[in-house]
Amino acid sequence: MIIEGRNAVKEALRSNTTIEKVLIAKDIKSNALFDLMKECKKSKIVYQMVENNVLDKYSPSKHHQGIIAFCTEYKYYEMSEILENKKGDNHFLVILDGIEDPHNLGAIIRTCECANVDGIIIPKRHSCGVTDTAVKVSVGASSYVKVCKVGNINDAIRELKEQGIYIFAADMDGASIYDTNLTGDIAIVIGGEGSGVHDLTKKLCDSIISLPQLGNINSLNASVACGISVYEALRQRLGK
Repeated sequence: MIIEGRNAVKEALRSNTTIEKVLIAKDIKSNALFDLMKECKKSKIVYQMVENNVLDKYSPSKHHQGIIAFCTEYKYYEMSEILENKKGDNHFLVILDGIEDPHNLGAIIRTCECANVDGIIIPKRHSCGVTDTAVKVSVGASSYVKVCKVGNINDAIRELKEQGIYIFAADMDGASIYDTNLTGDIAIVIGGEGSGVHDLTKKLCDSIISLPQLGNINSLNASVACGISVYEALRQRLGK
C-alpha cells in the first residue's frame, strides 16, 4: 500500500503501521518534510531522497506533497476486536452498506476518528476497501480507526443486536435525527451512494433516522450524511 502526503505519512509513522520504505523529495522546501525525515531516522525506517519525477511515478493521485511511504496492506479487524475495545462508556459504531467511492470512505474514516467512533463495519463485496486513495483522503485517520470487513452486513447486524447494540438506519423516511435518542450502545447504518440502505437491512434495524432536508435536492453525499449523523450522536453523548 502507498501512503502519500505529509499528514498521512506523519500519522503512519506515529502509529503501528508497518512502513517498509519512505521516498522524500530531494528538493526539500518545507520544515514539515525535514521533520518527517528526522522521524524516519529516529524510528530507523529506510528512507531515500529522490527527484520529484520518481515520486510522480509512484503517486496514485499525483499530489504526494514531496513524500511517499510504502507500507504493508491495511490490516482489517475482527468485529469482536472492535466490541472488546470501546473508546467510551458505550459502544459507538458505524456500518457502511455499500460505499463504493474511496473518497467517501476516506472522509468517513476521518470523521469517525475525530468523533471517537469505536470502529467501522463494511461488507467484503460491492464495497470499497481501505485503498491508497481512502488512506490519503482520511489524512492519517486510517492509522487509528478499526475497520472490519464482514461477509454479510445483515448477519453482522443480527450479531450486534444480540450484543445489546441498538441499530439505526439513516434513511429519508425515518424520524428526525434531532428527535432521536442516540446515546447508549448504538450503531448507525449509512447506505451506499446510489442505492442507500438496502430494504432487508432497513427491516433488520431497530429504528430509522433521517436528516431534515429543506432544499430542492433530496439527498446528501454519503460521507456528509455520516458526518452529520455521527456528530449529532456525539453531541448527545457529551450531554451538550
